[in-house]
Amino acid sequence: MPEHATPLRRGWTTGTCATAAARAAAEALFGGEFPDPVAVTLPGGQTPAFALAVTERGEGADGPWAAAGVVKDAGDDPDVTHGALVRARVWHGPPGSGVTFRAGPGVGTVTLPGLPLPVGEPAINPVPRTMIAQAVGEAAKDAGRPADLVVEVGVENGELLARRTMNGRLGILGGLSILGTTGIVVPYSCAAWIASIQRGIDVARAAGLTHVAACTGDLSEKAVTARYGFAEQALIDMGDFAGGTLKYLRRHPIPRLTLCGGFAKFGKLARGLMDLHSKRNSVDLDWLADRLADLGAGPELAGQARGANTAAQVLGMAEAAGLPLADHVAALAQRAALEMLEGAPVDVEVLVTDRQGRIVGTAPFSIRTEDAHSPSPR
Repeated sequence: MPEHATPLRRGWTTGTCATAAARAAAEALFGGEFPDPVAVTLPGGQTPAFALAVTERGEGADGPWAAAGVVKDAGDDPDVTHGALVRARVWHGPPGSGVTFRAGPGVGTVTLPGLPLPVGEPAINPVPRTMIAQAVGEAAKDAGRPADLVVEVGVENGELLARRTMNGRLGILGGLSILGTTGIVVPYSCAAWIASIQRGIDVARAAGLTHVAACTGDLSEKAVTARYGFAEQALIDMGDFAGGTLKYLRRHPIPRLTLCGGFAKFGKLARGLMDLHSKRNSVDLDWLADRLADLGAGPELAGQARGANTAAQVLGMAEAAGLPLADHVAALAQRAALEMLEGAPVDVEVLVTDRQGRIVGTAPFSIRTEDAHSPSPR
């Protein structure tokens, strides 16, 4: 059977799970029973229902509280929070305070500007905040009470899970973000990764950085860090999403951009392909052979390149023949990137690495670094 012959199962965002938990806790706080399952309304109007994994009541310094938890089901998406227990604890706030939010265990706090939340706020994104406020507000209305509530959201083991995300680089410390714009996780939509790229650019701009690097993976990130000594906020984990990165920079420019990635991936970018994933765009050995011919390779070498097994093998042939294929690919990738930027004020450098992480090809900035007079990215 072909891969993904059956439809991939959708799942629920952490924001949706937190909303369900908060709605259940609010109903219990107002003297009712914990609704199980508990239904919530998503931004698109859907009304899914969720089973409760935990329920608690207690008395604290601020008076009585109620808490509930929902286990996140991300469907068939490879989400680090799949199976995590998302909790919400709710208690009464001061009269007239409305709905306010706290970061519970496993949810991070914003520490850098540039994100859609002020510094010091819990990392509960705007759409989940709206969903939660609406849900607990409905519970308050049903009980005939004002919606002056404090909602604390937590994720079990969230601090450990956050190490597998880009939160630290974005200045979100202490745990995960509560995310979601539709409430639904679409498997392999890649929306979360692209959103992280965009937030990384936002944070870099807010910090006043004038030079950032977008890298395809760990090896390229190490290579560019060794070259420039970048701080984390200057590094954008682009992965395979060259197009998504460049489109966002087109609208939100940073003066100097270093693109750094492996020879095979940037061979795709050089052909004008903006999705560098192997499942969506493959290496074109014939194209690489033609580029060798452009550099003066004879028919025999070009023929060997066409019959190679990998792009790395073609790179090795070029290096053995003394032909600057990696530089040529870097220059073509730079041209493709500049075309995607459509004249935005972004100067682009391209660094191509081999499988060991060595920089083997370059296409330099049009303005020399020492002439740019830009502050250090540290």
